[in-house]
Amino acid sequence: MANTPLAVLDLVPISSGSDAAQALRNSIDLARHAERLGYARYWFAEHHLNPGVAGTSPAVLLALTAAATSTIRLGSGAVQLGHRTALATVEEFGLLDTAYPGRFDLGLGRSGGKPPATTDAPPVVTDVVDGRTPGGLRIPARFSFEHLLKSPRFVLHKKLLQQPGAESQPYDEQIADILALLDGTYTADNGVEAHIVPGEGADLQVWILGSSAGISAQVAGANGLRFAANYHVSPATVLEAAAGYRAAFKPSAELDRPYVSVSADVVVAEDEATARELATGYGLWVRSIRSGEGAIQFPTPEEARAHPWTPEDTALVADRVETQFVGTPGQVADQLEILRDATGADELVITSITHDHADRVRTYELLAEEWGGR
Repeated sequence: MANTPLAVLDLVPISSGSDAAQALRNSIDLARHAERLGYARYWFAEHHLNPGVAGTSPAVLLALTAAATSTIRLGSGAVQLGHRTALATVEEFGLLDTAYPGRFDLGLGRSGGKPPATTDAPPVVTDVVDGRTPGGLRIPARFSFEHLLKSPRFVLHKKLLQQPGAESQPYDEQIADILALLDGTYTADNGVEAHIVPGEGADLQVWILGSSAGISAQVAGANGLRFAANYHVSPATVLEAAAGYRAAFKPSAELDRPYVSVSADVVVAEDEATARELATGYGLWVRSIRSGEGAIQFPTPEEARAHPWTPEDTALVADRVETQFVGTPGQVADQLEILRDATGADELVITSITHDHADRVRTYELLAEEWGGR
């Protein structure tokens, strides 16, 4: 492939008229294709209480996928630490590394966790003019997630994922504990050491995922870890997230310089009209997430066109729809190069959802062929 590696992020989406079992089979099949096509790594996201997303447990998905592949790196994008402990996380991935040594990325996210004691770092000043960088990358207006945090579904999410009365550990402390448990240097306040078997010494790449220049970017940089910035989820803040991470970066035994991956949502087909038809359901799917209802099963183009869109609906998904890269292999690869250059990405993470599995596989095939020829 080109000098900038491409990776895959998979939510294990369920298409309308299908079910979770078929979605799982599709994802494992896609991982095999990604390995054949030369993608650098294959990540599974973690989501809960979504009728249209079956990716609830990255560790389970990784074990199943590792058994069906042989060389591609596999990882979490990301484990949600808000309802987990450092110990449980290290033990799970320690088991994975024991079974398939040296193949796993431990991607960590703050979702559902305790808000940081201080507010996010101030936005990084960028040279965005009229919503675009000098190279042409679309940077839309900032989207507020406040209404989602107050939604009944989010409240239920926290109720079902956390033990009654439990409180999430501060994120920076949790990351420090995970790193110490992996390194075998964890010592409790009373002087008692903890040595995790399996887990201690596991051959894992630790990543931090984040959408802003706040605590995630700061923790990643301060610990000299790899950082993944989410353009496909929060396109308005991707530049400040990458810049905030680099500003906080301190060399570590793992890295001597910052390493950033940036995600993009794409749909690729032989011609632009076909690609846009395949992407028709994306807006309605995003609307279901942004409205607080939970991700619906991914609709067919016909189902999506039947939705009676309101101005409020359109505004709710505008930033995501206009930053999805849709078109021919050349058109999408051009957009990815713009994204890479604007963010200084060392790696790009590609996520794609279409109603039919064959079309999703074809997206990755066409993109790999085009990217490899550049």
